[in-house]
Amino acid sequence: QVQLVESGGGLVQPGGSLRLSCVASGSIFSIGAMGWFRQAPGKQRELVATITIGKSTNYADSKKGRFTISRDNAKNTVYLQMNSLKPEDTAVYYCNAVVGIRPYWGQGTQVTVSS
Repeated sequence: QVQLVESGGGLVQPGGSLRLSCVASGSIFSIGAMGWFRQAPGKQRELVATITIGKSTNYADSKKGRFTISRDNAKNTVYLQMNSLKPEDTAVYYCNAVVGIRPYWGQGTQVTVSS
């Protein structure tokens, strides 16, 4: 089995920053791309960013410039640095990892941007 555990969410004021982390553990010898998705209340889950094992990155257009995804392969960890946060960034952020051909999801971490 594969476990993904996110951390780093919380309440932040508009314009602030947060760094999310996601640690993968378990049967991850064939782990591949990892990424972040988010789901706001009443909306569908959407892509934020992904990163391959070779550290090539892909961002949703609206996230480019404010969000940065990175990973530490030795620690099986993916990060999401979020800057200049806006109220519309409020959502549950989910970590995703592809192991073999199967996608796995974390339990999610809440990010709330509010004054």
